Amino acid sequence: MAADSGCKVDTVIDKYGLASADPVYDSLDDGLLARWTGADDRTTMGYRSLTAWFNKRLLKRVYTEHGRESLDTRIDSDYETLRGDDDLRRDELIERLQAVGIPGGTLRDDMVSWGTMRTHLNDCLDGRKEPQKATTNWERESVATAKTVVERKAETALSSLAKKGDIDGGDAAEIEAQIQLGCPDCPTRVPFDVALQRGYVCKQHRSPQLPSHNS
Repeated sequence: MAADSGCKVDTVIDKYGLASADPVYDSLDDGLLARWTGADDRTTMGYRSLTAWFNKRLLKRVYTEHGRESLDTRIDSDYETLRGDDDLRRDELIERLQAVGIPGGTLRDDMVSWGTMRTHLNDCLDGRKEPQKATTNWERESVATAKTVVERKAETALSSLAKKGDIDGGDAAEIEAQIQLGCPDCPTRVPFDVALQRGYVCKQHRSPQLPSHNS
């Protein structure tokens, strides 16, 4: 079914020229459906998280066009300010944006709500999503999220250090954070993924009632 031309999501896509975020999809709408349904082995996204992803992509597009810093940490922070309840912080940010030619108030108004995203996916795009299973991998996802946060903060810090001349090439360096687990009884330390795969941190001091995953 063709998308409804009166839908706010598609109006915003057309207004700002938002292209597909994935080379495998011809349009941003196709990518939204894939993220929502978990197509192509993706982790499924709910309405609220997908709405935030869409709005942040809009924000990043506008920032890039106007030469404003668009690192993920800046986008996350400014998005929370624009959509948050702190009127003073929001008005101050909108004033700063207007000073560099970005209509902050209009940009905020053009961001979509999760209800609009839900209608767009279900009605405009005729999307269908299989019910989620009772069990989830929220623990693994939480650790992955923590790694991402660390890497983003390090990216921002390195970019600043590079501008100051403290680390030559720091802004172009590849950053990879690693979560390590330490045994409370000895110096043994192993990466989280390794401990998860084998089912214990330290073989010598693991609880006897908890067998490894490979046993």
